[in-house]
Amino acid sequence: MTKLPLYEKVGYAMGDAAANLVWRGALAYLAVFYTDTFGLAASAAAILFLVVRLSDGVTDIIMGMIADRTNTAWGKFRPWIFWSTPFLCLFMVLCFTSPDLSANGKLIYAYVTYIGLTLAYTVNNVPYSALMGVMTEDDNERTSLSGFRFAGAFLGGLFVMGFLPTLVSKFGAGDDALGYQYTMYFFAGLLMALMVISVATTKERVMPVLKEQKSLGSELKDLSKQLPFILLPLGFMTAFFHFRNWITGILFVLVISLMTWFVKRLLKKNQESNAAAKSGVQQDMLDLITNKPWLILLGIGFLTMMFNGIKYGVIAYYFKYYVGDEIMAGQYFIALLVVSILGALCTSFIAEKIGRKTLLIIALAMSSLLTCGFFWLPGTSVVQIFILGCGAEFFAAMMPTLFFSMLGDSADYNEWRNGRRATGLIYSAGTFVQKTGSGFAGALMLVVLASYGYDGMDPTTIEGSLPAMALLMSFIPAGFGFAAAVLMLFYPITEQKQRQMTEELIARRKTAAPIIE
Repeated sequence: MTKLPLYEKVGYAMGDAAANLVWRGALAYLAVFYTDTFGLAASAAAILFLVVRLSDGVTDIIMGMIADRTNTAWGKFRPWIFWSTPFLCLFMVLCFTSPDLSANGKLIYAYVTYIGLTLAYTVNNVPYSALMGVMTEDDNERTSLSGFRFAGAFLGGLFVMGFLPTLVSKFGAGDDALGYQYTMYFFAGLLMALMVISVATTKERVMPVLKEQKSLGSELKDLSKQLPFILLPLGFMTAFFHFRNWITGILFVLVISLMTWFVKRLLKKNQESNAAAKSGVQQDMLDLITNKPWLILLGIGFLTMMFNGIKYGVIAYYFKYYVGDEIMAGQYFIALLVVSILGALCTSFIAEKIGRKTLLIIALAMSSLLTCGFFWLPGTSVVQIFILGCGAEFFAAMMPTLFFSMLGDSADYNEWRNGRRATGLIYSAGTFVQKTGSGFAGALMLVVLASYGYDGMDPTTIEGSLPAMALLMSFIPAGFGFAAAVLMLFYPITEQKQRQMTEELIARRKTAAPIIE
């Protein structure tokens, strides 16, 4: 089994350091930029986050299919990382630019630029995530690589989240709109350099065994027929989230019930029919919905993104208004991200001792428990806020590290069970639920603030919205963390089972002619 050299692990980590200049920046500061600098209403920004993230999640699945079917001298995934980087830099700057427009013009501009940013991020990050699944077949090496990846991610986050308020103040000299724009020029240049390093130092090694495929065009056409079964539940979930009344609630339950019936019917039909009669997309979808480890990880990914998304999204508001020191938010982010790097690097060592499933359950429970403590801390207890936040973040840093490592295991499970492997689709579905969770997290945060009367352009509304900020830092995200810990109890792949699958897959690959999918 392939042992990865240190330089390749570090090089791979640089890619997520670059990506998190976008991801963490948008997660931590885009909401407060929209409401307090650009001038969008909190309710309008909530719908913007939700709509864009849900649509972006669907494109993740399409990108995963495209990446799986790419064949170049560089491999499947690395070319997409390289080609998409300039567009990611461009839209990163545009998203934090404030043109002089009418209220409707600003909303349209926000939709166009945010959609552009998320599309560029999809084309870049779906192949980047999948790359980890083909760099080595060793699950322990994947866990180590995932630790390096998220150490890099947290390092990139440290730069953008820790220094953004200071850079905005310095570059803007009192003009926040100008400060944000110039700050993003700096981060875009850094992003470009890091991505080039990542592509240049990594290598794709794991090649799947032969399987027949139709053309990409016919597969995308077939996918378009499957999309309603993804979009309908999400659409009705969004309607219920926005309107929060009994009519949309009943419609949501009916749609979910209908989808459940359809899936059961499809599975029964699959058992009675010849696999050769189904298209590649249909077979891939059937593989996913019968892959129990992947389905559980799907739920874990959504819940942990709600947990982390809400916590990170409210920090800028919390320090600006609840603590009363906006610049301190940057210092808090630095403290969290230093601890996150330690947590990510410790994950592989601890997981080898107690197992990844056990570690993820402990991490979820402990981080959620510590997060609850924020509810009782006054804004003046700065030292306690930092201590509690860092404690919770040490465990929270293990969540994405373990999640993406275990996604590779679910791809192994699919190949071990039925001889088919769609690494890009497996990982794109993982990023899909993370982006969906991010969309709902950002929207939920803004909906809660709006329900307490918050208006970023009206200082008289701040006092009444402080209880909302306390809840968003404590009980609301913790509830999602505890739910994820319970769900993880049902994850079926043990360490022994993973070793068995890995050994059998290696033996199969040695006797079969590998090709690029």
